[in-house]
Amino acid sequence: MKHVKLHIPGPVEVSDKTFRAFCSPMIGHRGQGFKDLYAKIQPQLQSLLSTRQLVYLSTSSAWGVMEGAIRNLVTKKVLNCMCGAFSDKWLDVSTRCGKQAEGLQAPWGSPIRAEAIEKKLATGAFDALTLIHNETSTGTMSPLAEIAELKKKFPDVLFIVDAVSSMTAVPLDFDALGIDVLLAGTQKAFAMPPGLTVFTCSEAALKKASTVKDRGYYFDFVEFQKNAAESMTPSTPSIGHVYALASKLEDMFAEGLAARYARHLSLARKTRAWAANHGFNLFPDAGYESVTLTCVNNGAKPGGRGRAVDVAKLQKLVKDQGILIDGGYGKIKGTTFRISSMGDETEATMDVVYGALDSAMKQL
Repeated sequence: MKHVKLHIPGPVEVSDKTFRAFCSPMIGHRGQGFKDLYAKIQPQLQSLLSTRQLVYLSTSSAWGVMEGAIRNLVTKKVLNCMCGAFSDKWLDVSTRCGKQAEGLQAPWGSPIRAEAIEKKLATGAFDALTLIHNETSTGTMSPLAEIAELKKKFPDVLFIVDAVSSMTAVPLDFDALGIDVLLAGTQKAFAMPPGLTVFTCSEAALKKASTVKDRGYYFDFVEFQKNAAESMTPSTPSIGHVYALASKLEDMFAEGLAARYARHLSLARKTRAWAANHGFNLFPDAGYESVTLTCVNNGAKPGGRGRAVDVAKLQKLVKDQGILIDGGYGKIKGTTFRISSMGDETEATMDVVYGALDSAMKQL
């Protein structure tokens, strides 16, 4: 079967080198070989996240750790910051975990802003908040540094941040930000197969988790810390993913993190320019666009202007050329479309995508 190249917001394309690493021969997950593998990549993971904390590996989707953070850290009430399908879902997850929760809703396409959070936290009702840094459904990136500044005013509130579609594409300085949990799945900007989550926790988060009796086991942060200190995982890991991660980290540091971040920004700007050149507007508010995917407005936003096309037909015409783009997500499906430029993409590979899109546009 002919491979259709993925330019959806995840999973994204995985290189042959990464797949070869993924298919490395198995080793015992409790043996010295695995300990050596984890110990080798731990400093690289810490450098990637700019942290002195241990970085954990969870064989799960990011939602596992997202739910785990709620179970580990919320004892009073959690503020779920909501601005799209995935951040909205976190409120449902919180209540299903039996926690007191309240949503802070921003319009889809608008970022979460610090002043709105501050008003809520000033009530004293919350001991945790959740934030999706880069809302994948709308292509909107909230100002994480601005929001993290609130930790100085509210040190007892634990800040839980999903960086699923931004980690490795933008600088994330965990220690300097002062947040408490930072997590990402590997199927997006890491450009790896789905099934592994990378995350880290602050000392405050670990201390709080140690006091919570119903935090469960599989996503118990205390167990992750205890095992990571011995270069281990609490339960059987996907060893193939860890080999792939080691290979991918090798690639990242060979390129240089600054160069990687600059490449992602450059490709995002080129994709935005493609949209503008074809008469489209973008769905996110100006200045808050994602640097890993571009969400093109196709009439979804109230008052939105600009071109509108048959998104399903556009998708098909592009797919016929061997490239898959996304036709929008949730309540804005069909009235937006999304183009990913994250992971291993380059100007040359994205030029192929723009060419396919240009050809499709001529047929609409």
